[in-house]
Amino acid sequence: MDWAGSFWVALGLVLVIEGLFPFVSPTGWRRMFTQLLQLRDGQIRFCALLSILAGGLLLLLL
Repeated sequence: MDWAGSFWVALGLVLVIEGLFPFVSPTGWRRMFTQLLQLRDGQIRFCALLSILAGGLLLLLL
C-alpha cells in the first residue's frame, strides 16, 4: 500500500474510533465533553502534547 492509501486508511480508523464513544454512550460523551470545557489551556496543551508524542512514538515503532 502506498503512502496515500495508508493515510486514508489511518484517517478512516480515526473517524471510526472517534465516533464509537458518542454512538455508544451519548450521555457519557456529553458529560466528558463538559468536563473538558472546564480545563485550563495549559492542561489541554499538555494532554495534546502527550497525544502527539505517543502518536509519534507509535509511528516510529511501526
